[in-house]
Amino acid sequence: MDAVFKTEKGVFNYRVVGVWIIDNYVLLHREAKDDHWSLPGGRVALMEESGVALKREFQEELGIDVTVERLLWSVENFFQYDHMDFHEIGLYYKVCAENHSLFSNEEFHGNEGERLIYKWIPIDELSQITLYPEVIHQELQRGLSDYPKHLVVR
Repeated sequence: MDAVFKTEKGVFNYRVVGVWIIDNYVLLHREAKDDHWSLPGGRVALMEESGVALKREFQEELGIDVTVERLLWSVENFFQYDHMDFHEIGLYYKVCAENHSLFSNEEFHGNEGERLIYKWIPIDELSQITLYPEVIHQELQRGLSDYPKHLVVR
């Protein structure tokens, strides 16, 4: 059971996210129906450690084993999606993998079919796309900090 719940005021979501960078490209994904991008990850199950959840999500979605290196950002994100208010807590980790077979200049789909579209985007070209939460765009272009940061997005 995922750590997500709905109320009359909105949705609370606990999410883990992987920041996978190769040669100054970062892996992003988007739902096929959307025009905005985000970093890949997913929901954490109740009683599941965040790092374990992130490894599971990459295996389920892309069939790849990642190493969770370190926490980059904890993000409190308040937004609307599909006419619903969301309060999301996200833990964003730097990840890597020995298998670089997914690295490509072309969009591709993962194991879950055509619902999600993945693409490696050059970090210096992130201003040309819509990336949510927007603060991530700025953090990636600044370069990864040596210590975790707490970010609040309204």
